[in-house]
Amino acid sequence: MQPFYVTTPIYYVNDVPHLGHAYTTLVADTLARFHRALGEPTFFLTGTDEHGQKIEEAARKTNQTPKAFADGVVARFQETWRRLGVSNDDFIRTTDRRHEELVQWLWNRIREQSPNDLYLGSYEGLYCVGCERFYTEGELENGRCPQHPDREVKLLKEPSYFFRMSAYAERLIAHIEAHPEFIQPDYRRNEVLSFVRGGLRDLSISRATFKWGVPVPGDPEHIVYVWIDALANYITALGGVGTPRYDEFWPHAVHLIGKDILRFHAVYWPTLLMAAGLPLPRTIFAHGWWTVRGQKMSKSMPATRVDPVKLAEDFGGIDVVRYFLLREVTFGLDGDFSFEKVLERWSSDLANDLGNLLNRTLSMVHKFAGGAVPATAATPALVERYTRPMAELAGRIAEASVPAAMAAFAPSRALEAIWELVRGANQYVDETAPWTLAKHDPDQALGVVLHNFLEIDCFIARLVAPFLPTTARTMLTQLGCDPALADRWPRPADFGRQLAAGQPIGTPTPIFPRLDKDQTAALLARWTPADTAPAAAPAPGATPAAGATPAAAAGATPAAAAPHADGPAPEITIDEFRRLDVRVATVLTAERVPKADKLLKLTLDLGTEQRTVVAGIATAYQPEELPGRSVLFLANLKPTKIRGILSAGMVLAASGETGVLALSTVDRAAPAGTKVR
Repeated sequence: MQPFYVTTPIYYVNDVPHLGHAYTTLVADTLARFHRALGEPTFFLTGTDEHGQKIEEAARKTNQTPKAFADGVVARFQETWRRLGVSNDDFIRTTDRRHEELVQWLWNRIREQSPNDLYLGSYEGLYCVGCERFYTEGELENGRCPQHPDREVKLLKEPSYFFRMSAYAERLIAHIEAHPEFIQPDYRRNEVLSFVRGGLRDLSISRATFKWGVPVPGDPEHIVYVWIDALANYITALGGVGTPRYDEFWPHAVHLIGKDILRFHAVYWPTLLMAAGLPLPRTIFAHGWWTVRGQKMSKSMPATRVDPVKLAEDFGGIDVVRYFLLREVTFGLDGDFSFEKVLERWSSDLANDLGNLLNRTLSMVHKFAGGAVPATAATPALVERYTRPMAELAGRIAEASVPAAMAAFAPSRALEAIWELVRGANQYVDETAPWTLAKHDPDQALGVVLHNFLEIDCFIARLVAPFLPTTARTMLTQLGCDPALADRWPRPADFGRQLAAGQPIGTPTPIFPRLDKDQTAALLARWTPADTAPAAAPAPGATPAAGATPAAAAGATPAAAAPHADGPAPEITIDEFRRLDVRVATVLTAERVPKADKLLKLTLDLGTEQRTVVAGIATAYQPEELPGRSVLFLANLKPTKIRGILSAGMVLAASGETGVLALSTVDRAAPAGTKVR
């Protein structure tokens, strides 16, 4: 069997654990549990990033040493993962001695393998302490960091060691093109290729103006740039290059990351490994961000801070939160969290579908079979009628649907497949009607049907185990089965052989109790106090402009707007032009709008967020030819609904008398989100 190595980012200790941290970690945990259940050697790593100027400054403000400051936050992360049942095999800290030694080893390895690619120089640039990275003026928004608009960037000039990253552009492009699995999803791969094809610059990889970091070997006046330090953790945890664990797991490494740190992982990390003469990880998967009621999570906005531990406590366990995060959005895209949406999933999917199935089937076994697995002597006709259809459905989902989804890093799709069986099982109960068979059963089918109920329940419990581990064990316990079955992925041949005749079953207890209106209202009141500011809708606004026409406000191209009757448009001032926020955007998805021949629904990546727009370009472009294209996008146009779709912005295009002629774009690679001036 092929080993599986999954990592989360190591989380920076300037913040306590929140929903965003939990999301990546719970997805990694689900993948690790799934591969362990398959019997594959699995290693799951998470940890904390503890060096850098930001930590040094934060420690100074609290009159602590940087290490003492980090220790306090690290304890919060470790306790959070323990309480959320995260099954990581190691927890790496960049202040661990083992890691500092590995960082210095990697530096020396690059110096030995590529001696001309490390050199001492001087760097001057705009630095954001919040990101621990340099920015060009073109990457800033109104002179500020796009990730930390509340912080001013600092102009820094200092001696620095540089890595000759510019020499590795062609090798990196060749690797990405030869290994489509290396950067996922594919629109992130296109984004990286676009950036690299635009040319790489040499990278400043040391700092000399503060001391909290790993000293550069042979030059203690410099410390290793915090991102180079951090990236090396993925090798540290395997014991270093050449160890048995490294040899077993590194070729199968999967880095799960947020989209905001894609460049560090997909450009800096592989080029450094190339310079060191080391193999690259198998996959880097960049997922989207979670907003809370349309707002980006922020320390300064308490309404956007969701404590996953507190939420789990209110629900009596983490599985409701796990289910929502894993099921609600496709892994890779942005998602919006609201407590109402969580409660909807609780009610519809967990209580009404899964919980109801277990409760009703166990109750019927108690009522019609004395609370034990019934003995059966199924004839071929009974098997064909009552057993084969459900056995085949369960086997297909276990053997094909879920493994395919998990191989594609699509836990949402995997859960959709499992719920096909859950809903099919509820329908099976209705169609077989054991309450009728109990009264009139000439073919002695009741025992077969009841036994199938229990087999289906057991099979589903094992299927959901990587996603909902506590729920799976609770289900198996109520079924009278060994909870350790949750650790073994079901095979098609298992159906019908999981429970022995005469085996007693437990008392049915609701695993997801239904909530009445008063309980729901009480939970919402606890989570959203009255003094919480109303949540804003997705940027740039939630309501359409008063009197806005569908063509102008719904993301339709400029060609759809009414032309000026007198020819050229009126002149505008430079200040009026500056009010337009035009950016480079990358098309992620495109689909036709039903019953609208001219409209396409587009999902666009703006670098720091995603937008949905409706564009009147369907007469000029097929949906399948658009993903991966760079387009020009008016980002601050007030949104409006067209055909029931909230369209937030406008795609720019050239047009003529016959309609749209061509989408507007840039003539060379530019990262998504780049401002057009």
